[in-house]
Amino acid sequence: MKQAVKILAIGDIVGRSGRNVLHSRLQGLIDQHRLDFVIANGENAAGGRSITQAIARDFFSSGVNVITSGNHIWDNKDIYGLINDEPALLRPANYPRGVPGNGYYLGSFKGISICVINLLGRVHMEPVDCPFRAFDSIYGKISGSADIIIVDFHAEATSEKKAFGWYVDGRASAVFGTHTHVQTADEEVLPGGTGYITDVGMTGAFDSVIGMDKRQSIDKFLTQIRPRYEVASGNPGMNAVILEIDRSGKTLGITRIRN
Repeated sequence: MKQAVKILAIGDIVGRSGRNVLHSRLQGLIDQHRLDFVIANGENAAGGRSITQAIARDFFSSGVNVITSGNHIWDNKDIYGLINDEPALLRPANYPRGVPGNGYYLGSFKGISICVINLLGRVHMEPVDCPFRAFDSIYGKISGSADIIIVDFHAEATSEKKAFGWYVDGRASAVFGTHTHVQTADEEVLPGGTGYITDVGMTGAFDSVIGMDKRQSIDKFLTQIRPRYEVASGNPGMNAVILEIDRSGKTLGITRIRN
C-alpha cells in the first residue's frame, strides 16, 4: 500500500476557458503524477460567477472528487437544486447557521479518511462567521476520524491566510488559498507538518485580468464605471498544487503547477 497520498488542488476555475482546460488536461495530470484525489474550486465556473448543477456534475465525471467554492457560490440560483444533496459540493463552512449546503466533506479513499473543509475569509469580504473558530468546531468533530484534513481558505488578504496557516499548523494536513486568482510562490511545509500556499491561482485564460477580459478591466480602472465583465479566452492554463501527504496526515511536499 502506498505510504503517501497525492492530492491535486486546482485554483479557481473561471468560465468556459477554465472548464475547457480541466477537460483537456486533468486526466493527463492524474496519469503523469499518479494522483489519488482531486479538489477543485468551482465558484467562478459558470460565466465567471458561481457554478451550475450541470457543470458540477461534469466536473465530478471528469475526475474531480470535491468541489469547493467561495463568496460567489450563491450568484447562480441553479445551484440551490444540488447543493443540499451533493456532499462533495461545498460552500464555505462559516456562513451563518441555516444556510443551504455543506461546509466540509468527509469521505474514505482506498482506506484513508479524507476531510476537505471550505472556509471564507473576512478581511475585505462579507461579514461571515469567524473562519478560525469554524475550523476549531469542525476539527473537534472530525479529528478522530479523518486521517487527512485539507482546507480551501477562500480569502482576499494575504495576512489573514498566513495567520490561518499558522493557526492550524499541526492540525490541518494542508491549507491552500483561493480567491485572488494569482498564484503565489510561497509554498512550504510549516513546522507542524501542514502544507501551505497563500493562493493556488486560477484555471482559465491567462491572457486576461484574473480570468476576465483585460480591455474591460482596464476601462474600469480608467473610468471607474463598472462594466459587465466577460470571461477571457486567450492563453488558457491551469494553476494547481500537488500535495504529497503521508498516512499520519503530515505533508511531505507541496509542488506548484502551471500547466
